[in-house]
Amino acid sequence: MRHRIPAAAAACAAVAVLAAAPGWAQSAAGSKGGRVEKSSFGTTKDGQAVDLYTLTNANGVVAKIITYGALLTELHVPDRTGATADVVLGFKTLQGYEGDHPYFGATIGRVANRIAKGQFKLNGQEYTLAANNGPNHLHGGLRGFDKRVWKAQPVSVGGVPAVRFTYTSADMEEGYPGALTATVTYTLTHANELRLDYAATTDKPTIVNLTNHSYFNLAGEGQGTILDHDLTIMADRSRPWTTRSFRPARSPACAAP
Repeated sequence: MRHRIPAAAAACAAVAVLAAAPGWAQSAAGSKGGRVEKSSFGTTKDGQAVDLYTLTNANGVVAKIITYGALLTELHVPDRTGATADVVLGFKTLQGYEGDHPYFGATIGRVANRIAKGQFKLNGQEYTLAANNGPNHLHGGLRGFDKRVWKAQPVSVGGVPAVRFTYTSADMEEGYPGALTATVTYTLTHANELRLDYAATTDKPTIVNLTNHSYFNLAGEGQGTILDHDLTIMADRSRPWTTRSFRPARSPACAAP
């Protein structure tokens, strides 16, 4: 039996939207003119081909995502004067993403954040995960979803450009139970929103917590610090980070029924 992890479960699936700020240049939402283009982004060290998908909406806003890590490499948006800049950090080549970096732009899974001591208990059974952050398990382990080559399929609804990325994680990969198929769909609307929709299915109870790990500089990549940025978190609760703010080992995170 396969279990579908509901998109409404806050700990399991999320929707991220980056919208144009008030005053930014844009045309009417829903107008035609969006497109998706596919090109090569190189070959991994183990010989897997990696593709780059470029989404462009009717206003000329551009998002670029690669199949390695279902990773957002560039996001070109206009400011209130109409000047366009790439507002996410990243590399120009695949070699940069295969090297050591702080998860620039990547899709994180199976579980984002740390799991203390790399252990959790589910339905009375204890599982031990790969440790890659001292004794802890971080962002999916030694080779999480950010280091996997995903399958990609362009999709479009009403002329809005989108690409759906899919990866199937094998049973016990990095220590997690159950074969899990994850999808993330990047949609670039004509209201200048980049929307990320996550879903997952599994063949046995497991845990999953997907997210995107982009770093933003709204002045443009390489244009100084972000210390003068204001951040609004659209959430009912937040959790301050401390050295003890690891995900508790007994947390179910998101267990399939």
